[in-house]
Amino acid sequence: MVDLEMLKELSELDGISGRESYVRKYVRKKFSELGIEDVTRDGLGSVVGRLVGDERGPKIILSGHMDEIGLMVTKITDEGFLKFQPVGGWWSHVLLAQEFTVTTSEGKKYRAVTGAKAPHLLSPEEREKTVNVDDMFLDIGVESREEAEGLGIRIGDMAVPARTFATLANPKYLLGKAWDDRIGVAVFLEVMRRLKEDGHPNVIFGVGSVQEEVGLRGAKTSGQMVNPDIAFAIDVTAAKDTPKTDNSLKLGQGPAILVYDSSLIAHVALRERVLAIAKEEGIPVQLDFLKRGGTDAGAISLVYSGVPSLPICIPARYIHSHVSVIHQDDYENAVKLLVAVIKKLDRETVNAIIFD
Repeated sequence: MVDLEMLKELSELDGISGRESYVRKYVRKKFSELGIEDVTRDGLGSVVGRLVGDERGPKIILSGHMDEIGLMVTKITDEGFLKFQPVGGWWSHVLLAQEFTVTTSEGKKYRAVTGAKAPHLLSPEEREKTVNVDDMFLDIGVESREEAEGLGIRIGDMAVPARTFATLANPKYLLGKAWDDRIGVAVFLEVMRRLKEDGHPNVIFGVGSVQEEVGLRGAKTSGQMVNPDIAFAIDVTAAKDTPKTDNSLKLGQGPAILVYDSSLIAHVALRERVLAIAKEEGIPVQLDFLKRGGTDAGAISLVYSGVPSLPICIPARYIHSHVSVIHQDDYENAVKLLVAVIKKLDRETVNAIIFD
């Protein structure tokens, strides 16, 4: 059974790049519940749990980034409006008239809405243009800078989409605000749970990485710390099954193996091994590529002398917006695939992948 409660909890946690502490505490709690006591962190805040099957076996990273896209407060106007800097890749079309949660350094939370000049006040020339992010603001419903500061709000505070988890008309379709990439965190936690029960011939490092959305930063530092033999990044990728797309990547048809993105050309031997295991196990997978964007695999692949790396992604609709939609079957099949693959990645097999 899919643990929908864990998916709900992860999707609703707040944590932009550099402010992942709530998610990190959650991952640490889950490691403890799994009986994984060997837990460390790098200097940027990525959290790493170590699960030993065979101490002499290859080291394998499963990385899912904990951060989500959001906003950072950069100014409080005299009238009490909050100017902001996007953190991660926002498309300005999806920012206006949306609800956010602003969290202060003390942990106080306030509801806000993104605003800009009303359409009725726009000139004909302005109506023809996309609203610039610099012209937007967050409205928390106060009268002055003094009132906002009295609430504890200051420069550097984070704002994240104010959305809750929900199942849609078909309950296998799951809506959440932060599937990019809390679903990746959920996958590696569930994979480690099953491998702890079943056993495996290697050493697994479950990595909740930080600051992926601003440059794969936590993957670089945690990858350097672990120095793995093999790495898998578990992330989302843009589904292509909505109107005016080519239907080449569909929800519910299996996780996607990225052959190429802007940060990585996937390791061919590792990719082919994973595809062969998927076929043997009867697990549906899809192949995909991204012209823009990358995953933690790109950064980990470059540590020390290089690491064969592969992104395994959950197709998601409407990524980098307030809401995304994924399919429960894709999550479950990603877990099954990684469990099957890792059980077969002993030292001999990994050496063949690296050196053949």
